[in-house]
Amino acid sequence: MKVITFLLLCVVSAAAWQNSPAQNAPMNPRSSERITQEVRHQLVMLPYYGVFDNLSYRVSPDGTVTLLGQVARPTLKSDAERAVKNVEGVERVDNQIEVLPTSPMDDQTRRAVYRAVYGNEVLSQYALRAVPPIHIIVKNGHVTLEGVVSRQMDKQIAETQAKSVPNVFSVTDNLRVEDEGK
Repeated sequence: MKVITFLLLCVVSAAAWQNSPAQNAPMNPRSSERITQEVRHQLVMLPYYGVFDNLSYRVSPDGTVTLLGQVARPTLKSDAERAVKNVEGVERVDNQIEVLPTSPMDDQTRRAVYRAVYGNEVLSQYALRAVPPIHIIVKNGHVTLEGVVSRQMDKQIAETQAKSVPNVFSVTDNLRVEDEGK
């Protein structure tokens, strides 16, 4: 009787092990694509995500999502992590989002760069989108432009407008042009 019970336990354990997801097994491309789309959706839908924040991410084959970027509000960092943890298929979240230092001078610079960029006649079309595609990151007076624009000329205008703002020490233009490689 003990032998039969032992064998039965072995069979049940083996069946349960086979039906459980394998640890560290790479996910299939379809799952990875679904997770990537859902993570993007969750980040864009965060209530306080805006033009002064830059969120990006990487999805690893083992189900780990690495969050990257910079945020002006500390709560946005934790909100992003919480939203991504709830995505089906995400095994772990590595939150490397940088919280920008609070500074009245940086806040003033953010507003001034926003007015200079989105107040420009050519670039004003981008302000009409739900999440404006040109993100303005200010850290200790240094400005970084992140996001996507339609044309190379728009990228150059945004950089020139940001450089025209008083009290800006430097401007790093990381804007990408849509379909630039095509």
